[in-house]
Amino acid sequence: MPTPRNNGPLYLQFARAIQERIDTGEYPPGSRLPSEPELCGQFGANRLTVRQAIAELDRAGAIEIRRGVGTFVRRPVVRATIDVDPNSARLDVGSQSVPVPVRGLKGTEERAVEVSVGSDTAPDRQAAEHLRLPTSALTRIDTVIVISAQPWAVNSYWVATHLLPTGFAESTESRNTTVAVAEAIGIELEYDWRSFSAIAADIADAQRLDVAAGSPLLLREGVSCAPDGRPILYVRRRIYGENASFVMRYREWRQADQDSGGADTSG
Repeated sequence: MPTPRNNGPLYLQFARAIQERIDTGEYPPGSRLPSEPELCGQFGANRLTVRQAIAELDRAGAIEIRRGVGTFVRRPVVRATIDVDPNSARLDVGSQSVPVPVRGLKGTEERAVEVSVGSDTAPDRQAAEHLRLPTSALTRIDTVIVISAQPWAVNSYWVATHLLPTGFAESTESRNTTVAVAEAIGIELEYDWRSFSAIAADIADAQRLDVAAGSPLLLREGVSCAPDGRPILYVRRRIYGENASFVMRYREWRQADQDSGGADTSG
């Protein structure tokens, strides 16, 4: 049975010992940890030290404290692997319409949660700048992507209102929004640009993702355009940090490029 190591503050020694019990399966995922008095007895520690150890494990994401219920070992994270292919991902068909880029996971769907017209928040103004239109001319569609019944990402899409047919909002209730927009306006969308950055979850995103406000989110945003280069759709996707893994498969793409006669420009 793992025991505290004589290294560092006592509460960290106990935290590492509890983590080892989690790692070895003595405390399996989803199981309830022993109570504070029980842990005190097992480790021969006072209650304050055990409480500090539990708080450290909570900060590390190893456990989940449910107030009034108990402390539980966190279950493994369901992480979506997203292939990012700069050579072939030209057409913007939407992340959920084909097995790639989100693959290997069942029960994936996108649900519309709110549609608004002519808003004037900071993201709305940013969308207006990228689409070269006033905010009053835009329709915003907010959605949640759900994987295996768990919220995975929140998304906001902006498109010129005059491009959308009457009743479009109802048609996006439970389908891929990018595909729905492209079909509604009759334009084959292409990637213009995409960027990746990190932000903290605001109150609305935290509620929709079922995470704490301030949690780290991966922000993927960009513009999709018509074949002639006109900006059509601005997308702002926020993914809970631990729920995604972006993978660049260089050897596969290099081989595909060589097979097609292209030059290897990787650096």
